[in-house]
Amino acid sequence: MRASDPHCPKRCRTPPTLSVPVTSRKKSSIASTIDDSCKQHFVVGCSRPGGTRVNHCAILDPMKSCRDTAPTFIKALPVRPLQPEFINLIDDARDSVLQELGALLDSLYLYGSVPRAMAQPGKSDLDLTLVLSRPLSSQETESLERVPSNLEAGHPEVTKVDLDLGVLEDVLNPANLYSWGYWLKHECRCIYGSDLALRFQAFQPSPTVAKAVNGDYVQVLRDYVTRISLAHDEDATRRLKKEAAKKLVRATNVLRLEADRLWPESLEEYAKFFSGRFPEMAEQIEFFLEHAKTPSATNNVFNQRLVFFVDWMQGLQCSSASA
Repeated sequence: MRASDPHCPKRCRTPPTLSVPVTSRKKSSIASTIDDSCKQHFVVGCSRPGGTRVNHCAILDPMKSCRDTAPTFIKALPVRPLQPEFINLIDDARDSVLQELGALLDSLYLYGSVPRAMAQPGKSDLDLTLVLSRPLSSQETESLERVPSNLEAGHPEVTKVDLDLGVLEDVLNPANLYSWGYWLKHECRCIYGSDLALRFQAFQPSPTVAKAVNGDYVQVLRDYVTRISLAHDEDATRRLKKEAAKKLVRATNVLRLEADRLWPESLEEYAKFFSGRFPEMAEQIEFFLEHAKTPSATNNVFNQRLVFFVDWMQGLQCSSASA
């Protein structure tokens, strides 16, 4: 179970961490790049998205406004019927969370493969985002921690249940627009409460959004290296490798250019998008794409390649920043 922190949709003044820091697929605060005009991304009282210092129109003719050229937006989560194999699990998850939190639960969301109707019974995880009316106490956190394990015990159709937590005040804070706003608008499907995604306009592809979602990759992946080294249970080690590999593949999106219009959706698209820019690293990214599904390398080999890739990405970002 994970709780938000400074760099994910979940990265602000949020509840205490329940286990692994919320890192995979999410989000770093970038308040320093946002001014009051970012509020235009909120649906209420706005006529169009954009208009921040991290200009969405940087690649356009400077004599033209955003209105002169049709913008490209990140695709919305496809609206598809949920797979029958997961309906009972979703119902049980919603009921279990409600039973533990009651009025503290503002809204509940699915993300990952289940809301996209692409989950594989017995192989996929159930990923849930919880928006709370206030941070949890230590006792409330301890009680909520039992929900994932109970669901996993009763539902073999998934290998793991993850709960990511956020607080309503942080979710609606304009400083977290590119993290929480993007996350709910484009990655989540509401299954309880008022859908907060409706408060945001669609987002355009940009390095700003990519870094808000995965800008924490160095810290998170180095933490995975430590945890994999210390793990002794084979099942736990395989799970950690899969999580780390998925995080790395998605994190490559932070290297995108302002002019890039494609926004990857699947892990395969992230890998292909990355390899197109960095063909010399194609074999490296294919290794992690494979291990995101079926980990096979030893702990030492996996960690060595993970550290190499993280160092390479970090060095490339530092070089670009100083250029």
